[in-house]
Amino acid sequence: MLLWNRPVGPVSYTLILAHGAGAPMDSPFMHDIAQRLAARGIAVVRFEFPYMAALRGDGRRRPPNPQAQLLGCWREVHALVRQQVTGPLAIGGKSMGGRMASLLADELGADALVCLGYPFHAVGKADKPRVAHLADLKTPTLIVQGERDPMGDRLTVAGYSLSDAIRVQWLVAGDHDLKPLKASGFSHEQHLEAAAGSVEAFLAAPGGTPK
Repeated sequence: MLLWNRPVGPVSYTLILAHGAGAPMDSPFMHDIAQRLAARGIAVVRFEFPYMAALRGDGRRRPPNPQAQLLGCWREVHALVRQQVTGPLAIGGKSMGGRMASLLADELGADALVCLGYPFHAVGKADKPRVAHLADLKTPTLIVQGERDPMGDRLTVAGYSLSDAIRVQWLVAGDHDLKPLKASGFSHEQHLEAAAGSVEAFLAAPGGTPK
């Protein structure tokens, strides 16, 4: 099942947005960001990986499917959406969904890649980064990341070798859901709005190329 948020007016871009490991495609975060992007002329289409879709059927929580299955699902959804839309098509997602998209972006020939809260490493395992493929990524990429994300904070990510095609947009004192500390002076809504604005500006650049 595909869940669409379509702009009222012209569509500037279409973005396939995958959910993270622990929340479905209609979680508050996914719903919020999809609405904000649609209001900016970006059509957003969401889907669920098999393990999350199964949860809807019987209510039993499961761990994510093996990576090969997650990637296979991504390929199928991309092919389906590509048949339905004209114009530029970006892929991406929240956390795990974005990481799976990053593994396929070049293969699929995506026009752009958008990751919200990228899991550069598992929580507490900064010594085991999952970034090897990011060094050679060719697809224009935007990663919106909270400065205190436990899966990749600003200091840790600064030590990684990332492709020149990748732009990282940092949100002050934000966590993995882009939620800031109250002491920062920013609200979660402000950060979500900033994230949507960053995605809009990024996709508006020629070919989705970061400025």
